Amino acid sequence: MLGKLKASLGIGAAKVDTVLESMSVTQGDLLKGVVHIKGGDVEQTIDAIQLKLCTEVKVESDNGVSYQDFSLGALQVVTPFVIQANEHKQIPFELRLHDETPVTALNATKNQCHVWVETTLDIDFAIDPKDRDYLEVLPLPAVAKVINAVQSVGFSMVKADVEKGYLNGGHFKSQSGCYQEIEFRGGGFLNKKEIELSFIVAGNQIHCLAEVDRSHGLRDDQYVSFSLSRNASDSEISASVARIVSI
Repeated sequence: MLGKLKASLGIGAAKVDTVLESMSVTQGDLLKGVVHIKGGDVEQTIDAIQLKLCTEVKVESDNGVSYQDFSLGALQVVTPFVIQANEHKQIPFELRLHDETPVTALNATKNQCHVWVETTLDIDFAIDPKDRDYLEVLPLPAVAKVINAVQSVGFSMVKADVEKGYLNGGHFKSQSGCYQEIEFRGGGFLNKKEIELSFIVAGNQIHCLAEVDRSHGLRDDQYVSFSLSRNASDSEISASVARIVSI
C-alpha cells in the first residue's frame, strides 16, 4: 500500500525513455524510434503512451509577447496495459513529421526555433512520467537553396522564430496553427532592407511568402508569394528569389 502511494507521487514509479532512430531529420520525414518503459517498485496500469510532436510559438497580445508549447501532431502508441515492478518493455513507433514542422537547422544569429518529441505515460491517480527529445530539423533541398540564394546576394540571416496563427499567401494558406519566420537583413548603404521568409510545404509543393521591409519607411511593407516543386531547378529558384530582392 505504501509503495503504491509513493508511486502515485512519482517516487519509485514507472519511467519512460524514448530513443529515436535519428535525432536529425528532414521536413516531412518519417520519425522512427522505440519507447522504453521501466517498471517501478510496484505494479502499475499504463492507460496510454502519448507521443506529441511539439514546437514553441511566439504569441503577441496587448500584454506583450509570450511563448507557448504547441502540438503539431500526436500519436497514441498502445492500449492500456499493466507493467510489473522492475519490468522492462520496448514499444517501437513511427510518426510522420507534419509538413509545417519548423526548420531548426538554421545559422541565424538568433535562432528561437525548437522542435521536440514529448512522450507521456498516462497513469491514473499518479504523476505522469514524461520524456522530451529535441530534434534537428533540416530544410528540404529546395528550401535550403532559396535560403542560400538570398544569402548569396548580400543578406544575413539574423533571426528565426515560430509565430502562432495562420499564414495567408493568397493562393495558399497554412493549416497547422503556427508558421515559421526566417528574417534576413541586408548590409551596406544601398541594401538596407529586411526580408522575412515563411515556407509552407504541401505535398510536392513548397509555398513561400516573403515580406520585404524597406528601411527608413520609404515604402510600406511589400509581399511576394511563389510556389516551387520539391525538385525545382536552380533557374526556377533563382528567378523566384530575384523577384524578392528586386523590391
